[in-house]
Amino acid sequence: MWRAFFFSFIRRKIVLSVIFGCSLTYCIVSFLLIPPRRSDSWRPTKLDHSSFVWTSADSDQNSSLSINCRNSVQGKEFVADDRGYICHRGNLLVNNCCGTTETRYMCDTCNEDGCCTLYEHCVSCCLDPNKRKLLQTVLGKASETFRVLFSVINNHFELCLAKCRTSSQSVKHENTYLKPNKHCYTTADKVP
Repeated sequence: MWRAFFFSFIRRKIVLSVIFGCSLTYCIVSFLLIPPRRSDSWRPTKLDHSSFVWTSADSDQNSSLSINCRNSVQGKEFVADDRGYICHRGNLLVNNCCGTTETRYMCDTCNEDGCCTLYEHCVSCCLDPNKRKLLQTVLGKASETFRVLFSVINNHFELCLAKCRTSSQSVKHENTYLKPNKHCYTTADKVP
């Protein structure tokens, strides 16, 4: 009985040692023989938005059924589409657009600093073409962390979706916020 236990114990140790030895050998060989890749992905990126698509005031189509819209998706009650309209989730058309009779560029819950109580209101208000200069300023002053994020953003709607998300700077503790207007499309969410 002891003999069987002893041999099974040694077998386990040997198997584990062989696996460890092979893994260690692989790591050493890969570090020594495979040259490191030169990657520019960790260098600070310069924001080049020459192909950036901004929403214009005259981009509204009268026939909202002829196009497909992207929308803010996450809202439980409201949805903001990429044309700046906001509607109740139940009022979405089959093409994911809010109807043209709904409110456009809703800034009702937003303060003068560009911070809103509701995420969808923030996205809708941010899409207002009159906010373009303000958003260009925000893009120009982006920190290195956000430059990586903003480098993959191609249009006004994606910018608003990204900017209106809550930042860690607006959180007091876990899911408690410092202020009710926690969704900002400007840099006003910075804690003083």
